Amino acid sequence: MSNNQISLPAKLINGGIAGLIGVTCVFPIDLAKTRLQNQRNGQRTYTSMMDCLIKTVRSEGYFGMYRGAAVNLTLVTPEKAIKLAANDLFRSYLSRNGKGLNISGEMLAGCGAGLCQVIITTPMEMLKIQLQDAGRLAAQQRLILPTSLSNKVVATNPVLSRAYVSLAAVTRPMSATQIAKDLFYSQGFRGLYKGLGATILRDVPFSVIYFPLFANLNKLGQNSVDGRASFVHSFLSGCIAGSIAAVAVNPCDVIKTRFQSLHRGANEEAYSGIVDCARKIWKNEGPSTFLKGSGCRALVIAPLFGIAQVMYFVGVGEFVLGFSHFEVY
Repeated sequence: MSNNQISLPAKLINGGIAGLIGVTCVFPIDLAKTRLQNQRNGQRTYTSMMDCLIKTVRSEGYFGMYRGAAVNLTLVTPEKAIKLAANDLFRSYLSRNGKGLNISGEMLAGCGAGLCQVIITTPMEMLKIQLQDAGRLAAQQRLILPTSLSNKVVATNPVLSRAYVSLAAVTRPMSATQIAKDLFYSQGFRGLYKGLGATILRDVPFSVIYFPLFANLNKLGQNSVDGRASFVHSFLSGCIAGSIAAVAVNPCDVIKTRFQSLHRGANEEAYSGIVDCARKIWKNEGPSTFLKGSGCRALVIAPLFGIAQVMYFVGVGEFVLGFSHFEVY
């Protein structure tokens, strides 16, 4: 660990740029992950990630794959900046004796980073999920209520009628701003932070796994000359650590996605809390449901954090601010 003082502004710039680039590259896969996780057994609107993306393009156009991207791109800069910079600061504080960190210290630093980021992550995910899942609900509506029969069914079947009203409301054009306003006016800040506990349940374990794993993988590639790993090694270390951590916490991500979804399709149950959500998923859909979207999530997180570590390796923030770049791991 370097004894040089860490530049917080430079770390924020690095994290922000990494988040913008990463989200732009992998957002369609993240959309597929959300829709697959919200899909209940027996619906089978989408059979796989590729099937989801193909159907999305056919029904919503190319930009349909980027539903919710605006809110993500707006908030991912502070989110990733806080996460990565907080980890560096906690690592720096915990290793003030110059001896470096052991595994428990690295995990503690990751835990602190995960707790800090949920300030931004929770409302960002809350808004993003509503926008991403709207297409799935619209597709389900088309399957349940063909156009030629919809009026007749709605008029004669009260159960499907309620489902139709809920789905129809979701299929109208929405914006993150409008959703945020509605939530704030009806529930205050509490509405925007629905699922805070589930977000902490996902992001803290993720950071506890990811940051120590990346640090130790990266150390394996450090050379004896300057003590730094190569560009490629840092990127691959970020990808491997990110994908392992993503799959490990996927059950928590499924719970968070379900719990934060405001609108439901036909026969989709409501959840009163995290425990209730986990219990109902296990009972009604089986334990394998907790791994839904795990492949997509690994494909999203791996390049996202690989890119983040590349930004740190290159030292874009340090260059912009005129600081000398140094490795923090």
